[in-house]
Amino acid sequence: MAPRANWKGFLRLSLVTCPVALYPATSESEKISFNQLNRKTGHRIKYAKVDADTGEEVENEDIVKGFKVDTDTYIEVSKEELENVALESTRTIEIDEFVDRSEIDPRYLIRPYYLRPDGKVGHDAFAVIRETIREMDKVAIGRVVLTNREHIIALEPLDKGLMGTLLRYPYEVRDPQEYFDEIQDVKITKDMLDLAKHIVNQKSGQFEPEKFEDQYETALIDLINQKRAGKPITPKEKPAAGNVVDLMEALRRSVGGATAKAEAPKKPAKKPRKAASGQKEMLMAIEGKKPAKEATAKKPAAKPQRKSA
Repeated sequence: MAPRANWKGFLRLSLVTCPVALYPATSESEKISFNQLNRKTGHRIKYAKVDADTGEEVENEDIVKGFKVDTDTYIEVSKEELENVALESTRTIEIDEFVDRSEIDPRYLIRPYYLRPDGKVGHDAFAVIRETIREMDKVAIGRVVLTNREHIIALEPLDKGLMGTLLRYPYEVRDPQEYFDEIQDVKITKDMLDLAKHIVNQKSGQFEPEKFEDQYETALIDLINQKRAGKPITPKEKPAAGNVVDLMEALRRSVGGATAKAEAPKKPAKKPRKAASGQKEMLMAIEGKKPAKEATAKKPAAKPQRKSA
């Protein structure tokens, strides 16, 4: 079952309009998350919204938005006033123009969404818009209002639907010169480039997301399982950082290491872990169980007696 839509409205190309729904294309809900606890009591920490001057807790209905003008001066803006800032993109994604995908700077990409027809009507109009974008090999640029802010959205065909990627505005992208000006101009010899290219060729492959594993997430699961099983936690040694003294020698050694790895027999690829339920299955596996060695060493416990009501 698809998750709840983040936005519902209409997709329009000139006079062609269809009802659509926008869904998040990614999720981080399966990642390990932690709560903050009181070390002394083990109870969860609760945050309260308080008045900065009086220290008294403020109810949600008494909280309004404010724009800071000066140190102690704010302009209050009510929810009704914000809703009155009526933008066409609040309910409609109007396609303004079509561009080549290569023209979109990766720095402007924010996050992807799935766009599909909403309900049983409008599938024909949706298909016309989708296939036109596909046949022209273009990306459609429009605008959409999410979380009370207007965003630029880039639409491109994906299977039977459309993928919409939110884009940043120019003022949100920092000038790279602020960070790159102090990088020294270094002359690289042809021998160094040839060795580096050889390393790249040895490591070249196809991008297959299934091959990648979130090693930190796996380590967190192992840590939690060990603590639940009452096992001692031993800190791992941190890798020593080595200084590169001779760049040419380091490149030669890297080429040798890459060649050795390429010639070594390949291990069978790991089966990709199930998405969504996979993480929780790994965590729940230890619940109510004892380590195998302890289970075999101890005698089986007597069956618990049923308590009378």
